Amino acid sequence: MYKNLLVPTDGSKLSDRAIKEAIGLARVLGARVTLYYATSPYPDAVYAESAMMAAYIPAEQYDEQTGQFAAKVLAKAAAKVTAAGLKADTYQSVADVPFEGIIAAAAKKKCDLIIMASHGRRGVSGFLLGSETQKVLTHSKVPVLVVR
Repeated sequence: MYKNLLVPTDGSKLSDRAIKEAIGLARVLGARVTLYYATSPYPDAVYAESAMMAAYIPAEQYDEQTGQFAAKVLAKAAAKVTAAGLKADTYQSVADVPFEGIIAAAAKKKCDLIIMASHGRRGVSGFLLGSETQKVLTHSKVPVLVVR
């Protein structure tokens, strides 16, 4: 059935629930877990706020700090997977739009199921906040398991 499960994580308690579900499913299926973190690209200095940021944080420093943060989040998530006796792979990339990064990661790592968390917002708040989970569900060719 499923052999490689992609679990996008941001280090939150909500994404930890998706990791927990992935661990249980991977154990039953004998699958591996690939953990993914999308970092935002360095902002273009088009607007005043991003121009001010560029004056204080050079692009190289931004890339280094976001990379370190991603590595920390992924290491913590991978420790949970390996503590359960499973194989964990990690992958981090820069993505302008997180849902596109998730879908690209699933393709690059040859994942056959995406497991991700959702706040379960409905109505106007769901529409206005534009759930990344909803966007993955809409655009992914890979099956998606949503954890609430």
